[in-house]
Amino acid sequence: MSLQRQPSKSEKMITVHLPHYDPPPEWIPPEERDSDPDYSGNLADFLPRTIVLKRPHPSTQIGFHIRGGKEYRSEIYISKVISDTEAEKLGLKIGDQILAVNGVSFGSLDHPEAVKILKSTSDIEMTLKYYPYGYRKTFASRKFSRRSSTPNTM
Repeated sequence: MSLQRQPSKSEKMITVHLPHYDPPPEWIPPEERDSDPDYSGNLADFLPRTIVLKRPHPSTQIGFHIRGGKEYRSEIYISKVISDTEAEKLGLKIGDQILAVNGVSFGSLDHPEAVKILKSTSDIEMTLKYYPYGYRKTFASRKFSRRSSTPNTM
């Protein structure tokens, strides 16, 4: 998306490119959004961000659990952040959607592939966006089988 305004005679034209933004979903009525615990009127809270998580060795615990994958017809989300870990210090939170890890898009990965990528290196550059609505809609009403409800601790 681009925003443009007409410059005055003494100014040059300015073009601002904004990243993609997912508005709150339709199932949360506008009058309930301010009281919803996951809603924030600050758009910056929902824009993609990149963090770099470093750990001493690939076998060291990452500090969060994930859920989702293409076999569940879902994006991959952070489902738990373990206290006092690097992940918590970096600001990961439940409802963060993992968009990419080390340049690999997570949009079409199945769960085992995502886990393999996350566990394969000690330096993890993750692109995330906070999307609690998608996380809640995907997981709140669904009953998972034992296999899918067991989170992966990393």
